[in-house]
Amino acid sequence: MKTIVLLIISNVFMTFAWYAHLKNMRTRHWMIAVSVSWGIAFFEYLIQVPANRAGYGRFSLSQLKIMQEVITLTVFVPFAVYYMGTSISWNFLWAGCCLAGAVFFIFR
Repeated sequence: MKTIVLLIISNVFMTFAWYAHLKNMRTRHWMIAVSVSWGIAFFEYLIQVPANRAGYGRFSLSQLKIMQEVITLTVFVPFAVYYMGTSISWNFLWAGCCLAGAVFFIFR
């Protein structure tokens, strides 16, 4: 459970590092956006690296990766809808179904 909670927290940071500048810094020079994103990503790595270290051995490398992708989509959809104002579409559902299949196959 520790691994999952830490990966969720790290994904929140990384989602903001990767995408929030598209909304908040559109008028700034791209190097400023890069600097801010790197600053956010630093904190993401402080959480993500211990999460993967704690989970490795309990989970295989492939299981950690698929878990990360599921968490990424779980964090990204609310971010895209509520923070970025993207309208939700059936593509989110289909992507989730594909990831559910990946989870099934990697954990069986």
